[in-house]
Amino acid sequence: AGSQLTLLPHSFPSRAMDENQTKHPDFLLLGLASWPEHEHLFLALFFTLYLLNMLGNLLIILLICSNGQLLHAPMYFFLSHFSFMDISVTSTTIPKMLHNLYMGRKNITYASCLAQMYFFMAFDPTKNFLLGAMALDCCMAICQPLHYPVVMSPTRCHIMVSIAWLLAHLHSLMHTVLMSQQSFCDQDIHHFFCDSQPLLVMACSEKHLNEMLNFFEGGIIIIGNFLLILVSYALIVHAVLWVPSAQGQGKAFQTCASHLIVVTLFYGTAIGVYFQSLSTYSGDKDKVATVMYTVVTPMLNLFIYSLRNADMKAALHRSLAKLRNVLTSWSWGSD
Repeated sequence: AGSQLTLLPHSFPSRAMDENQTKHPDFLLLGLASWPEHEHLFLALFFTLYLLNMLGNLLIILLICSNGQLLHAPMYFFLSHFSFMDISVTSTTIPKMLHNLYMGRKNITYASCLAQMYFFMAFDPTKNFLLGAMALDCCMAICQPLHYPVVMSPTRCHIMVSIAWLLAHLHSLMHTVLMSQQSFCDQDIHHFFCDSQPLLVMACSEKHLNEMLNFFEGGIIIIGNFLLILVSYALIVHAVLWVPSAQGQGKAFQTCASHLIVVTLFYGTAIGVYFQSLSTYSGDKDKVATVMYTVVTPMLNLFIYSLRNADMKAALHRSLAKLRNVLTSWSWGSD
């Protein structure tokens, strides 16, 4: 009776095994199960935020891609990829949660869970690398304006984005393969999507390697990039202090402060989630932090990086004027 039950990888005793269940039974996503009376409110809220995030980021991508001047500027080239990553991160996590809330179910298959984890852990670090690239671009534009066209050439920008995608997918593949070797003692995931930390809490096989990978490899990616961003902005502040115009100083500081808000929210929540030991893991705190950087931060990005940007607003006005002219011409033609 005192011996430990040995479980096969990705199998566990289920409390509610039904006759249709396969060798790999479903997990249960219990992220919002603590507040069943508010499920309809959560459904409306998250659907609205998801829709706004999708439409806003799609608008940014369309404006940049339809404007050659913006598309060939490194800042907006990175921003278009960053907006695509915001869409990808939220589309990896939110639709499944909305589906479960609407259908009144909480299940997710083992394969879908690993797939969700893989794509989330690929898209989110890509945003991390893009934030570093955007900070470096801003630093070069302000601190080294004469060398800027050479250092941030279109070819180098494409290489930087390609490296960001490659490193992020390698990072995700490594974590997902290790997770697929785990044995799970339970099927209840106390989160609203499949992420590495809540899955490791459920694991009952050896997970020391997974934890070490989270701390060290994740630390290099997150902390290293965060330090690069801080150094970049420190150099920007130092350079701005030499700007003779007080108006120029104010505009530059306002831009840097806005960017730093996004950076602080992104890295503050990411560090809080992924750099804690499993023994001190708190599902409720993790859920709040995850909502911050998967739902709230992308919404703030729309305002901070784009909608408050003069170039983006000018491009929007030009696009609306063209659309109005097309509709007017079509209306006259139909008459």
